[in-house]
Amino acid sequence: MSGVEGRVAIVTGAARGIGAAVTAALARQGALVAAADVDKEVVATAAAHRADGRQVRAFLTDVSDPVAVDELVADVDRLLGGIGILVNVAGILRPGPVLATSDADWAAMFAVNTTGVFLTARAVATRMVARGGGSIVTVGSNAAGVPRTGMAAYAASKAAATVFTRCLGLELAAHGIRCNIVSPGSTDTAMQRALWTDEHGADRVIAGSLAEYRTGIPLGRIADPADIADAVSFLVSDQARHITMHDLYVDGGATLRG
Repeated sequence: MSGVEGRVAIVTGAARGIGAAVTAALARQGALVAAADVDKEVVATAAAHRADGRQVRAFLTDVSDPVAVDELVADVDRLLGGIGILVNVAGILRPGPVLATSDADWAAMFAVNTTGVFLTARAVATRMVARGGGSIVTVGSNAAGVPRTGMAAYAASKAAATVFTRCLGLELAAHGIRCNIVSPGSTDTAMQRALWTDEHGADRVIAGSLAEYRTGIPLGRIADPADIADAVSFLVSDQARHITMHDLYVDGGATLRG
């Protein structure tokens, strides 16, 4: 993808799963990636994702903390250069029915999945406006666009982040800054596997569940994190230079987009 090589990128939630895949993909394309995560494992992950001699720098950051986010963005800007790409991947999931959802679980999911997107996007976009360009991608969820049993708080937090990103894209378009969303379906990550009760978990997701009002996956496979990273790579590249405020579903057709 053209337009990625040589650019400075921040990827949040970079320690594992989709965030790690995005970090690796952007590094392979020649970006200088600031891999940010609250987990110390990000240090080892960043070291493992050096590609073709390109550098991946690790930053320990809690995206729900406004002071920590401002420090992250300032440090990246000072140490690596002007930020041209931001990918918001950091997210948490605490599943459960609404009547069993605690105040703490609701607040935690919104703090990371929604407020974290707001804080990082605001801090980065301020600098992008001054430089006259950039690309922001938020990794949302197909749960933001279709009801899911046991996922109300998570889905609501992702829906809020999705609409926020589209509104941000409208406000920043005049400055040459594009803002898009990639909405994955079930993806083979630790978060997804935590929902499975045995070795047949993937099969049940692919088949769907009438009892849970959940459609299966028409393509017949669980996504790999690299599938999501490829979509992100496209949206931040020059090949997508005329795309903004778009919500790209990468879910194998699971939501039917009806």
